[in-house]
Amino acid sequence: MRIFLTTKVWKGRSRYIAYTPELDIASQGKSAAHAEERLREAVTLFLEETKRMGTFDFVLEKAGFLKKGHRWLAPQISISSLEVAA
Repeated sequence: MRIFLTTKVWKGRSRYIAYTPELDIASQGKSAAHAEERLREAVTLFLEETKRMGTFDFVLEKAGFLKKGHRWLAPQISISSLEVAA
């Protein structure tokens, strides 16, 4: 089964951070690619654990995913800029 997630990657002070808002999971690495690789690993481990615990469907439903047959459709996420006075 494949699940498609939104990923945001940015440069921190000394490392890159990769984040997926659908599951609220983040990771870091020495490069953007390394951060994404570690995020993929973290998400995979998280989902494997939810399957082991029997909470996989519950977790995805609470995260806004919609089950269509044997497929899970990711929630619609809007990413835009927001300007605020500081």
